[in-house]
Amino acid sequence: MSNEPGPEKSSGKKAPEPSGVDLARVALRAAKEAARARGDAAQQKKQARRGGLRSGAGADGRDPMAFGAAINRLITERGWETPAAVGGVMGRWPQIVGEDVAKHCEPEKYDEDERVLVVRCDSTAWATNLRLLAPTLVARLNEDLGHGAVRMIKVHGPAGPARRYGPLRAPGSTGPGDTYG
Repeated sequence: MSNEPGPEKSSGKKAPEPSGVDLARVALRAAKEAARARGDAAQQKKQARRGGLRSGAGADGRDPMAFGAAINRLITERGWETPAAVGGVMGRWPQIVGEDVAKHCEPEKYDEDERVLVVRCDSTAWATNLRLLAPTLVARLNEDLGHGAVRMIKVHGPAGPARRYGPLRAPGSTGPGDTYG
């Protein structure tokens, strides 16, 4: 981590500085939108000279589009490429980490700002094992998603049972949570 001041968010956390790939994606998206806007403006001028918008045999922006194409366009326009790719990784988790690990560990969430994948394991032994495998998994995920998409994997152990407070609780005991985590 550098000590250079970076852009601050309202929550007080530093926003990650965009890498070269992210900057290139943003520039490409802006250029495509500008070109599309220029093309739409020229098309509207041409149609206005001909007497307004007309329906015809040729394709225009009002035509229906395939669902997959609409989703891909929405993902690109909104800049959701990385979250969508990470969602795909969560769906392919058993193929990425292997069947044995996938039986005991599952991804919970992805923090796009911090680029952290949170994984929950069903036992502390598997959590320790996954912590040891984390650097290898980060490298494998970055090969699949693109460099820097995942910086760190946070591994959580099992969640203990709900704590019950009542008259039969021993004073000073932390309850069944003593054996978890």
